[in-house]
Amino acid sequence: MNIKQATTIDEVIECLDEIIEKSKFEQCAIGLFATLYREVTMQIKNGIGTGLFQDPERMEKLDVIFANRYLKAYYQFQAKEKCSECWQFSFTKGEEYWPIVVQHLLLGINAHVNLDLGIACAQVSTPESIFDLHSDYNKINEILSNLVNGVEKCLVEIWPTLTYILKLSGKIDNFFIDFSMKTARDGAWKYATEFVLLPENEWEASIQKREIKVTRIARLVSNPGFFVSSIFKLIRLFERGTVAQKIIELSKVEYSPVTETVVTPECVLES
Repeated sequence: MNIKQATTIDEVIECLDEIIEKSKFEQCAIGLFATLYREVTMQIKNGIGTGLFQDPERMEKLDVIFANRYLKAYYQFQAKEKCSECWQFSFTKGEEYWPIVVQHLLLGINAHVNLDLGIACAQVSTPESIFDLHSDYNKINEILSNLVNGVEKCLVEIWPTLTYILKLSGKIDNFFIDFSMKTARDGAWKYATEFVLLPENEWEASIQKREIKVTRIARLVSNPGFFVSSIFKLIRLFERGTVAQKIIELSKVEYSPVTETVVTPECVLES
């Protein structure tokens, strides 16, 4: 099994470009999250170059370790090998018809932030240094929040009447905002501060326990109840364009660069 792993942030971007192009060619919705994630990585790269982060060297190391967890899961799935349960769920949904763009993005955010980010933060830290990372961690969360907020512009392009639906039903708007702004934040940091204290022989058991909780959230994203699911199906039926065209639209979204930390995380997923 050929599992590509990056050693630099530029190699991360190259791998994501390959996944995006393959997804466009195969009309596979897995490429939607990869497109959003590429933008996250570009903003982190730019932040490293402009002095956004307190420790640029540590941030690049964190970015590569973080990305390699996604890349490993992706290539395992492509090879039909076992990968993390929450990633398995997300990638499988990426090959199905009914999930809408929002759901594909949130499934990827859920797996990568709630599982992978905490582990990556712990792996670039020690029990003594973990809290030195907190400021830069908050900047990552600000980047994520900024990108998720900008995605709604893309969704309106894919389905122009989405704005009307969002105003008609605050439940859908809240589903999108509440999940992305809460679940992707403080729970991952809390897990990082606990994971870093564990001896290596307890890592696997801790990760497996975490996967169960993260997969539970993925199932909620996939099936958020009768009312919201019904609206999502309506949106899906009238989504405009092929998967490749949706990926292109998502890549066109303009995001404001992050310049300072304004995030105050709220804990949703308990470790």
